[in-house]
Amino acid sequence: MSPATGAPGATPKYTKKDFESDQDVRWCPGCGDYAILSAVQKTMPDLGIPREDIVFISGIGCSSRFPYYMNTYGFHTIHGRAPAIATGLKLARPELKVFVITGDGDGLSIGGNHLLHVLRRNVDVTILLFNNRIYGLTKGQYSPTSELGKVTKSTPVGSADRPVSPCSFALATGATFVARTLDRNIAHMEETLKRAAVHKGAAFIEILQNCNVYNDMAWGTLYDRESKVLHELRLQHGKPLVWGPVDDRRGLVLEGVKPKVVKVADVPESQLWVHDETDAGAAAVLAQLWAPDYPIPLGVFTNRTGETTYEEILIQQEQKVISERGPGDIGKLLMSGETWKIG
Repeated sequence: MSPATGAPGATPKYTKKDFESDQDVRWCPGCGDYAILSAVQKTMPDLGIPREDIVFISGIGCSSRFPYYMNTYGFHTIHGRAPAIATGLKLARPELKVFVITGDGDGLSIGGNHLLHVLRRNVDVTILLFNNRIYGLTKGQYSPTSELGKVTKSTPVGSADRPVSPCSFALATGATFVARTLDRNIAHMEETLKRAAVHKGAAFIEILQNCNVYNDMAWGTLYDRESKVLHELRLQHGKPLVWGPVDDRRGLVLEGVKPKVVKVADVPESQLWVHDETDAGAAAVLAQLWAPDYPIPLGVFTNRTGETTYEEILIQQEQKVISERGPGDIGKLLMSGETWKIG
């Protein structure tokens, strides 16, 4: 019986505080992770899921301390392997709500291969990738999302690597839900988290997050008030892709498959590019856009519903085999075939 509702099987009526653990939060003062943690804790009660059915799984990095701070089940795993652990859990306990917490280093470097497969398989997990464009835990080396020419302790004359776009990566692997949000925009972050959490299948959110110690203002274009107005593009399904000051609105039109920035006042409204979350090809084009030549899109790039999840396919296969061959006996299986005894 639920202590909060008094009704058998009813979901307790939680508050944000119910999801705050008794662990001291140990991130650097001013870190964007605090805002993300608060947003997630605030979002959890709205999901209507009992705490004992929620699991947070992380790898290694600053972001990966997350499970300690959530008053749910959790697993702090090894570098880059959180998607693999999450996949195993969903196969064993498909009824659980599983979140994967990772960073640009953990998820896209050593964990890139694991992240690719959890997304392409459409495992029903919600993945939050904190992107601060730096390795914070190991004190300031460049990461897979650092800009070309980035000077760090590990690249003293500038990085020669071209950066990975996390959303482009997720879209290319076939993720059925891909979005981007910002640590300093709490309302937008909470809205995006809720949409991702209720999505059936692999949901991926890139959260632009500030590391004020090793890469402060990496997202300054979206933090500065004046710059934000000029460059932030909010994605809304069924709405034209427009942004900018009220008296000088800009928009996107498509010339073939190439986007072009125009003044809204100079083109008919029917010519403006309208965002469609079901169009994966258009989402791939949007995910490549970045300042200063283009706006920076925030919101849901794609949200494809109704697709079968990985665990559903495997469970159907298992049930079919059981119906045809019986439940099986693991003991008999292990002792079958060519076995021998050591004297």
